[in-house]
Amino acid sequence: MTETQAGIYTRPGDALDAAANGAGRPGPGTEVRTVDAEGRRCAAGEEGELQVRGCLLFPGFFDNAEANQAAFTPDRWYRTGDLATMDAAGNVAITGRNKDIINRGGVKFNPRDVEDLLDSHPKILQSAIVPMPDPVLGERACCFVTLRPGAVRLALEEVTEFLLQHNIAKTKLPERLVIVAEMPLTPTRKIIKGRLKLPA
Repeated sequence: MTETQAGIYTRPGDALDAAANGAGRPGPGTEVRTVDAEGRRCAAGEEGELQVRGCLLFPGFFDNAEANQAAFTPDRWYRTGDLATMDAAGNVAITGRNKDIINRGGVKFNPRDVEDLLDSHPKILQSAIVPMPDPVLGERACCFVTLRPGAVRLALEEVTEFLLQHNIAKTKLPERLVIVAEMPLTPTRKIIKGRLKLPA
């Protein structure tokens, strides 16, 4: 991210799995931590918000006190908005974004593991799970998918059955399925979830 420059990176001697699946370790002069929703430091391997502090961090947004207050803790940790885990050796793995968290009746979950599993479904090319408003629970999960070539149709029941077979908790199951011709993508091929709109 541009706000931290090269604060976290992998090294040439890192194990292949760590280099392929992780963001690396903090460099000299950079501190990194993961914290829970109450701001408490997470244990090793526990998912939380990634926060960064150090000499490579940008000083703040120019002439925008409100943005700076939202972006920084009082002791100058930068809230990245990324969800991550960090092992005992300091290796960081990004697991999602804070804004992607779904709050279903007070049960909050990161949909990334569900999306990763759905992307292995024989009919699904790409998937994205986003929150949809619900008058009772606050939010429910809606699954957007593009189909693989040759797949003609896909039903929500097929999706939920597939997820249950792979031990996904019932509270994380999508409750609506929307099939789209293509996903909105960034130049680096990441799905832009904010552009996924529920059909009327």
